Amino acid sequence: MAVQAASSSSLSSFTRWWIYDVFLSFRGEDTCQNFTAHLHQALDRKKINTYIDYKLPRGEEISEELLKAIESSRISIVVLSKNYASSTWCLDELMKILECKKIKQQKVLPVFYDVNPTEVRHQREGFGKALAKLKERFKDESKVERWKATLTEVAGLSGFTLGDRTEPEFIQEIVREVSRLVNHKYLNDVAKHPVGMESRV
Repeated sequence: MAVQAASSSSLSSFTRWWIYDVFLSFRGEDTCQNFTAHLHQALDRKKINTYIDYKLPRGEEISEELLKAIESSRISIVVLSKNYASSTWCLDELMKILECKKIKQQKVLPVFYDVNPTEVRHQREGFGKALAKLKERFKDESKVERWKATLTEVAGLSGFTLGDRTEPEFIQEIVREVSRLVNHKYLNDVAKHPVGMESRV
């Protein structure tokens, strides 16, 4: 069923009903015990309300709980690591995240962890191998093509790459940007001319 674009009035209503500031999408076996855990801790220290699921997914289909968490988050941080594309769970999660970006104007921040954005955009190296295996495994080639298009789209967004920095510096840059976005959105939720604010300013 086609989803109609949200009106400006409905978008403003979305901003009042966020449950989480951030939804963290990641491949557990790659980053659960290190980078993602450290990023989560850094966000938590800044009082940024973050949804993270440390439980390993069971089965092929994304859970209803995770779908609702994505829909209820202002920002999604997608940690794209070596084995991200080998998980159908992660790929379906990413499709939902980008769907919410379009419908609810949520912010999506890709983090390229130990991968190059071109690997993701053009499905090279590990991403290409993972999708080739999925193509052999699934009879529905159209779904694999949708996953490819999703990876291409997320790789085209403005995001973060490690470069020559240390991991703590990398994490702090991400946290600073998230803090800026969260605080900016909170201010946008306030009326344009709040009573009594001008004199105090």
